[in-house]
Amino acid sequence: QVPLVESGGGLVQAGGSLRLSCAASGRTFGIYDMGWFRQAPGKEREFVASLRWSGTVTYYADSVKGRFTISRDNAKNTVYLQMNSLKPEDTAVYYCATRRSTGSYDNWGQGTQVTVSS
Repeated sequence: QVPLVESGGGLVQAGGSLRLSCAASGRTFGIYDMGWFRQAPGKEREFVASLRWSGTVTYYADSVKGRFTISRDNAKNTVYLQMNSLKPEDTAVYYCATRRSTGSYDNWGQGTQVTVSS
C-alpha cells in the first residue's frame, strides 16, 4: 500500500476556507482513485469527494457540492481538497484514502482535524 499523509487541517471561522492535502509517497501505480472522507464525533464516517487517479472524473457528496473542490497535482502525487464557505457542521476528522478498483477503499491516511467555529 502507498503511504498517505494528510495535512492542512485547523481551526477556522464559519465562512472561511481551508485546503487539505494528501500526499501519496512511493509507487502510485495501480491506484484507481482517491477519496476524502470525514468523521464527526458520534457519527459514522461519510464520503466527501473522490477523484479518478487517471483523469479528472470527480464525485462529491451533496452536502459539499459547490463549496468543496478536489484536485490533483500529478507531479507531486498529491490530491487537494479546497474547502470554501465552511460551516460548523463541516467539523470532523478528514481522511484521504485510495483503492485499486471500484470496491472498498483499503488504504487510509492518519486523518487531519478540521474545526469550524460559529
